[in-house]
Amino acid sequence: MPFRQSSGNSSTASETPLDDRACVLLKTLVESYIAEGAPVGSRVLSRASGLDLSAATVRNVMADLEDLGFIASPHTSAGRIPTPRGYRFFVDSLLTMQPLEQIDQARILSELASAKTQPGQIINQASRLLSDLTQFAGIVIAPRHPSTRIRQIEFIALSDQRVLLVLVTSDGNVQNRILTTDRPYSAAELTEAANTLNQNFVGLELEQMRHRVHDELTRIRADMQALMAAALTASSEALMPRESETVISGEKNLLDVEDLSSNMRRLRELFDLFEQRTSLVRLLDLSQQAAGVRLYIGQESGIATLDECSVVTAPYQVEGQVVGSVGVIGPTRMAYDRVIPIVDITARLLSSALTEQAH
Repeated sequence: MPFRQSSGNSSTASETPLDDRACVLLKTLVESYIAEGAPVGSRVLSRASGLDLSAATVRNVMADLEDLGFIASPHTSAGRIPTPRGYRFFVDSLLTMQPLEQIDQARILSELASAKTQPGQIINQASRLLSDLTQFAGIVIAPRHPSTRIRQIEFIALSDQRVLLVLVTSDGNVQNRILTTDRPYSAAELTEAANTLNQNFVGLELEQMRHRVHDELTRIRADMQALMAAALTASSEALMPRESETVISGEKNLLDVEDLSSNMRRLRELFDLFEQRTSLVRLLDLSQQAAGVRLYIGQESGIATLDECSVVTAPYQVEGQVVGSVGVIGPTRMAYDRVIPIVDITARLLSSALTEQAH
């Protein structure tokens, strides 16, 4: 299964060398904490790890792991719990993925197949399946209309360092964005920038636009790159699915997650995030830019409300073209070995079902 870590600050955790003994103890601690939800003490680790180590030796290794930021000691317990950094190392280096049971695979295939004859229902069904199988919140970005493109771009100077960007899409929608620039631009420069963008980027689908940005921006005058990069980012956002095209199921499951329900303020913020959806759409849209499953643990998502959550996402395709993404949102203390395969297989079977429906 293709698996990609998030683009957050996780690389330092993955690159930190740990000896075999520390890896076994960290793996045992994380698995025990995920299963039981209680801080793990040295005696439990000594027995459960299968290593012939004294409790004192285990405590020394735990102290080293704590110094490295992989585990932490809650004030109310002598045991340790994983940190987001510890979870990241566990997932990237120690996790043994569990194959999804045949009965669950058969259920996904059957329920997606039964919804195929009803337009739009297949997306709703995929979201419900993700929620039901994980007991967390399932989310699916519906396929964007493939023919929507940027038709025209214009810049209008508003003040010394504020520019109005006017975007016209191929379906006639007009969107205005105000850009704050690092320097004033003359009318001639704005016309030149608009002409360059219209010549090189207008008429492309979102993925084509993204690929060309990397190739073309370096050829543009250095003092114009920031303005044009901001315009292209806004253009990408204009082509992103609307919040109404995002289906979320099972939000109420999170009320039963002890790790989240103990903080009612954060839980309210989480439900506000589900209602507004804009930040979630951007996060899942980002996940479409790479193949395979992506995982965001805590702050890696860049969304403060999700600091105590993990988000597992995967893109799905229609006839080989990425058109949307699926995901699961739950606590950082989730069974990654089970949730990751569920998201991966749901994305694959959704791709197959939608491709078949398109014929």
